[in-house]
Amino acid sequence: MAAVRRLLGLSLVFSVCLTPGLSVDRSNFKTCEQSSFCKRQRKLEPGSSSYRALLGSAKLTADKLEIQLINDKTQVSLLLEVFGLHGNMTRIKINELKPLKPRYEVPDVLVGTPTPENLQVTGQDDNTLELSLGSDEHKLLVTGSPFRLDILAGHDLVLSVNSRGLLYFEQLRERKDTDSEKTDEPAGNDDENQGEEETAKEEVSKKEEEDEPGMWEETFKTHTDSKPNGPSSVGLDFSLPGFEHVYGIPEHADNLRLRTTENTDPYRLYNLDVFQYELYNTMALYGAVPLMIAHNVQHTLGIFWLNAAETWVDISSNTAGKTLLGKMLQYLQGGDETPQTDVHWMSESGIIDVFILLGPSPSDVFKQYASLTGTQALPPYFSLGYHQCRWNYNDEDDVRNVDAGFDEHDLPYDVIWLDIEHADGKRYFTWDPHKFPTPKNMLTGLKEKRRKMVAIVDPHIKVDSAYRIHSEIRSRNFYIKTKDGSDYEGWCWPGSAAYPDFTNPEMRAWWSSMFSYDQYEGSMDNLFVWNDMNEPSVFNGPEVTMHKDAVHWGGWEHRDVHNLYGLYVHRATAEGLIHRSGGKERPFVLTRAFFAGSQRYGAVWTGDNAAEWEHLKISIPMCLSLGLAGISFCGADVGGFFKNPETELLLRWYQAGAYQPFFRAHAHLDTPRREPWLHGEANMDLIREALLQRYALLPYWYTLFYIAHRDAEPVMRPLWVEFPSDVSTFAMDDQYLLGSALLVHPVTESNARGVQIYLPGTEEVWYDVHTHQRYQSPQKLYMPVTMSTIPVFQRGGSIIPRKNRPRRSSDCMQEDPFTLYVALNLQGQAEGELYLDDGHSFNYQQNEFLYRKFNFSQGKLTSSSLDNSGKFETPAWLERVVIIGATKPNSITLHQSGASDLQLEFDYDAQTSVITVRKPGVNIASDFTITVR
Repeated sequence: MAAVRRLLGLSLVFSVCLTPGLSVDRSNFKTCEQSSFCKRQRKLEPGSSSYRALLGSAKLTADKLEIQLINDKTQVSLLLEVFGLHGNMTRIKINELKPLKPRYEVPDVLVGTPTPENLQVTGQDDNTLELSLGSDEHKLLVTGSPFRLDILAGHDLVLSVNSRGLLYFEQLRERKDTDSEKTDEPAGNDDENQGEEETAKEEVSKKEEEDEPGMWEETFKTHTDSKPNGPSSVGLDFSLPGFEHVYGIPEHADNLRLRTTENTDPYRLYNLDVFQYELYNTMALYGAVPLMIAHNVQHTLGIFWLNAAETWVDISSNTAGKTLLGKMLQYLQGGDETPQTDVHWMSESGIIDVFILLGPSPSDVFKQYASLTGTQALPPYFSLGYHQCRWNYNDEDDVRNVDAGFDEHDLPYDVIWLDIEHADGKRYFTWDPHKFPTPKNMLTGLKEKRRKMVAIVDPHIKVDSAYRIHSEIRSRNFYIKTKDGSDYEGWCWPGSAAYPDFTNPEMRAWWSSMFSYDQYEGSMDNLFVWNDMNEPSVFNGPEVTMHKDAVHWGGWEHRDVHNLYGLYVHRATAEGLIHRSGGKERPFVLTRAFFAGSQRYGAVWTGDNAAEWEHLKISIPMCLSLGLAGISFCGADVGGFFKNPETELLLRWYQAGAYQPFFRAHAHLDTPRREPWLHGEANMDLIREALLQRYALLPYWYTLFYIAHRDAEPVMRPLWVEFPSDVSTFAMDDQYLLGSALLVHPVTESNARGVQIYLPGTEEVWYDVHTHQRYQSPQKLYMPVTMSTIPVFQRGGSIIPRKNRPRRSSDCMQEDPFTLYVALNLQGQAEGELYLDDGHSFNYQQNEFLYRKFNFSQGKLTSSSLDNSGKFETPAWLERVVIIGATKPNSITLHQSGASDLQLEFDYDAQTSVITVRKPGVNIASDFTITVR
């Protein structure tokens, strides 16, 4: 839901008039120069660190190393803690040794306490301490003066911490009166005078630092942020010798490969409701995942900065040979100058808590991050189908008519959505009594067709004493407070609104209970939820969000927890849907705001995009970045939320959306209706074909999500993840892989007559999924396209399960037969997987599932269990086997244990080298062998 919506109800309040044609008003959002802590930290000059590590203070226990750090300029002491962690990870924490009050440490994001590895001192001299980081060959060097940490793999320097001396830690302190800082003129002998002069200069320096604008309060536009604890920011730099390509830190509307920010603002991580966001810049958007991944031919590593406050990330390119670090690298590794990426993280409050994920492969980094924050939740099967949404379907008749339209035109879909206008005066958990008087009848009609509905529930609550939800939250004292202790109120869709404090576990539990059928009147088990505006969005707040000095549960300021708010809303809602089912059913909840760990609770979309070709194009790197950061369930509003897409753009967006994980069309209130049958018969046929391709691949999508849930492998992934030594893929983000087997290159240019496609791999083959034409890799090819073309290629050596019978929804396909598409590699081999369960419950956690392995080798296709602990009965059977890249067989037989071999019918197309085996007829859950002679 776009920030522009507030103009409909609040235009008089703000005396503005905007149209969907306008883009973001940059003046509403801070630059680094306008963010006082970012400005202070960014003006630090790289060089020798002002911090020393007091190696004599080192304490080594079974699970960590403790060392005191001291700032030679301020004499402030910090405590450094280094943890070796199981799975090839290292954790670094830096906090004040004796803080004036506790500093915020992010809770609830880590799925548990990381398992420690024993650290051992393996060497020491006057200025260096060497430790082994667990059982691997990684070493940690702690340099005392100036303080620096270096991590080595064997003799290779992998990463350095504070090598540029940008460690910055503003201690909490009492604000001092100006007069108390005055010093008298020094007296006494020269030596004494000199010492006292130095002390006086130091005091004056401290005073000047304290008096710097923005440290104790900060004004942006009409909003003043009081800072009772004064400046509290933290920052640290990391140097990555040998790395030119870094990725991640979503969410930004930018290319996959992160740019250098030496001549721009740093990348900003601060969840914001950005009206009509611009593309290809570093501005903050709706979500923030502080995970960066670096990759080169030899190595992949990650930096996970666990801090929920406003954060900026500076990236610069360097040449290692020109720096002190580079000279060390050359000494250790030999050779010439090495490329290097330097990264500077800066956060407004909290502590430094950073995990170094040492890989060494991309898959290792994904697993390491998932071991900390969890894997993608296994979604209910229906949620992988097509979703039809707009702001807003008008009433129950409108819903019924749209639903009937899909049946009338033979178009599959699974979910219809309702936006804010469905509720009674934008009071969430209610229905408009005139437009939606019988919601259960409406939901029952959808359920009879085996379809679902999603309704929006936002976290701003209308201030209305007659509104039960508001009255209960206020009576329980669950609202966020102002700095003066009253309930925090701001403007949002209902007008004056208050904001539940989702950081409070009691508040989350109460919120979850509101989704019970006896609390959420009119709801049923086929009603699911959408959380929007949960950055949180406050129309009349600074930067369209909450004041930083608002106070949360435990006395923490909003500045400490801001980027966590959306995750907590998402979590409480997902737990509410689980709670209403007695813990039996998987939830589906879409969120706009997110943080590290949000993957555990559902899906994310890229927010309020526009009907422009560039927005279609940017959806690819945006979802790829989210996938690298653990959030695989990503999509963009098909057709664009704002503006009116031309027919060609709408068709191309359907074709692209069919091959992205979350597939939803959505549109602004002011746009003309866009249901697929409103654009002419020929165009509807093209949209239908895209929908049918999506539904045919649902078994493959579901299997990929199971692998993501189990092994943390991204569903939608950049080519370099599968081809990590192919440098030509490192900056590629106009094509991508689904799993390891499908390569997709959507058409994202207007009036395209062809696309340039790169097929990666050495001595591999790829097959056009539509024509079965074979291509050998690596190669770049120009592929002519028409309006019906969706360039998709299946990798030789893979087997993909499909269901090719069109139905009205995914639930109607549950018992339909399968077709296996066997794409042979140059050795005549292929393999693939299929995961099956009931598609909706948690019974898979009690081993009610099937996980099958298909293997084709030496002319035999075998099916066997990949996990014998799983048991699940299904009537679905194998209808067809399509073997691509094959020679003509003499005969094909089916063998099953305890049964006579059966001769199977087949066709062979010599032009495409495709065998089609008809009706093997075996249950998909059974072991079998099909022999091609």
